[in-house]
Formats: sequence, C-alpha cells, structure tokens
Amino acid sequence: MRTGYQDIKADILDKIRQNLWPPGAYLPGEIELAQSYGCARATVNRAMRDLVDDGVLERKRKAGTRVKAVASQNARFAIPLVREEIEATGATYRYALVERQTRAAPGWLRARVQLDADTQVLELRCMHFADNQPFQLEDRWINLDTIPDARHQSFEAISPNEWLVREVPFSKADLSFAAINATPEMSDFLGAAPQDAVFMAERSTWMDHRNVTHARLYFHRGYRMMAQF
Repeated sequence: MRTGYQDIKADILDKIRQNLWPPGAYLPGEIELAQSYGCARATVNRAMRDLVDDGVLERKRKAGTRVKAVASQNARFAIPLVREEIEATGATYRYALVERQTRAAPGWLRARVQLDADTQVLELRCMHFADNQPFQLEDRWINLDTIPDARHQSFEAISPNEWLVREVPFSKADLSFAAINATPEMSDFLGAAPQDAVFMAERSTWMDHRNVTHARLYFHRGYRMMAQF
C-alpha cells in the first residue's frame, strides 16, 4: 500500500494525466485522501504542498484544493504557445503537420532524458507560420509511456505544443538555447540559405520524475526570444 509522500504525489499526477481530475476539478480533502492511501494526513499534506509548489495544484482557504487551469499550471515557468506568440504580433497564425510516426526512442534521446531501451515515442515534425511566412520548425518526441493518449491524437488540427500545454500538467522543464547553422532541409522549411545561423531552443518537460516530451524548435532568421518566468 502506498504510504510515502512521493508515491502519493505520483498517484495524484497519474489521476490528473488520466483526466480523472481535469483542470479546475477539486480534490478530496486531506482526511479522505489519507484514509484512501492508508497513511497519515501529514503525508498527504506534504505531497499536496509539493504539487502546489510545482504549480500543478492550487489551494484556497475554505475553498479546498483543485487542479490548476492550463494557463497557469506551472508557477515558475509557463510553456509558451507559439500560436499566441505569433498572434500577439498581429500576424495570422497557421499550423501544418509535416510528419508523424511512432517508433522506438532513438539512442540520443534515451541518453538525453533517461528512457528505457524499449520506450516508444511519437515523433512529430511541424511548421508554424506567421502571415504564411515560416516562423518555427518544430521537431518533437512525446514519451508514450508517460502520455499514452498522444498515440490516438492525429495532430492534424492542433499542434503538439498546444495539446500538451492544454492536457498535460508538468512539474519541471529543462531548457537550452543555441545558434546553429541551418541544414539544407532546415533551410527549405525556414526559407533560409543553407548554413545561415538560426536560433534553436531545446526543451524537455517532466511530470514528477517521468519525461513527458522533448522538443527542438528552430526559428526564422532574425528571431528574438521573449520569455516570462
């Protein structure tokens, strides 16, 4: 029987991921949860405080504890929506799915985010446009062990960026940035010359200790990133 606060925290995250407790839903009280987990109320309290600190839950005096709405699901870092970034400039946003395949996680990805050898991922390549001009090329890998529902999403009408932010609460994000030379294929997508310097953002997100997704985002020439922490 689960008694540790980390086990309780992981179980609550599982229920949120499975949409048993969707965004905005109120959780049972600490006494009820302690009884169901067979542990002390203090253990439940610690797990829930951790999830509040992670930005997954919010607590209000006399109102209870509920799953945070998507727009503010992480208190320390909000995953940006590329659609909103484009629309904020006054441009018209357009999204296109280029490629979608389910495959075993490649070796470099297994090493990067510590996946098992038999982990299946959904690999996606997408384009985002501003006024029909290339804005961002997105290469993404979704961990299907953590997010099995992604297997049934076509991602034809909604980008993985938007779907993940809407559907999956996360507790940690790892970020890195670099300027790289565009490959011939990349230059075709972004309308750049081969070997032009382009801005790349690489991001992994986590739900508790489990990897959710890894993305490499390549931006049009001259892009300047703005982030809110």
